[in-house]
Amino acid sequence: MRKEETLRRVYRHPLLTEEQFQTISEAHKEITFNKGDLFLSKGEISNSFLILENGLMRSFLFNYEGNEITTNFYSDFEVVIDVLSLFKRTPSDGYIQALTDCNCWEIELERFEQYYQSMQAMSEWGRAWMSEQLFESKHRAVEMITENATSRYLKLIREKPLVIRQAPLKQIASYLGVTDTSLSRIRKELSKGSYLASN
Repeated sequence: MRKEETLRRVYRHPLLTEEQFQTISEAHKEITFNKGDLFLSKGEISNSFLILENGLMRSFLFNYEGNEITTNFYSDFEVVIDVLSLFKRTPSDGYIQALTDCNCWEIELERFEQYYQSMQAMSEWGRAWMSEQLFESKHRAVEMITENATSRYLKLIREKPLVIRQAPLKQIASYLGVTDTSLSRIRKELSKGSYLASN
């Protein structure tokens, strides 16, 4: 799968004309990452964002105790971005890392802002995307309080199976807000069907 099909999956808006799409597409440059490579490090100010064509990436930071906490996973056709660092021009408080070899399409902030200001379709797309991200962030915060760890794990399996297959257990556990031991127990119970049988 190549550039045009990947970008069409992301930049979808009824106001976006074919000519505008081609202009936006031309601003995206191919960039690849090897497993373990960093796209963004703590203290850096982000100058671009990525459209992930294939592979798996994550964002993470260190808590006050020095423990590594995964805050998000990114898989195919998702926008990989540090919103605050990019748009507020502030140093990043965390990292964005490739968990597998990844192929991406990168657009610089300057070009994105140019299209955002000159194309109504792009500004509408940007607002819709940001609203969706705010909703998902709010929903995740509520789920961390109201849903048990097993439910959160099952949702991750449904929504991002690539994470389950390729991310280390420790990173999945920190994303779910549980210990490695707790996640291992959940996986064991699910494999035996004990959770499903009781619900």
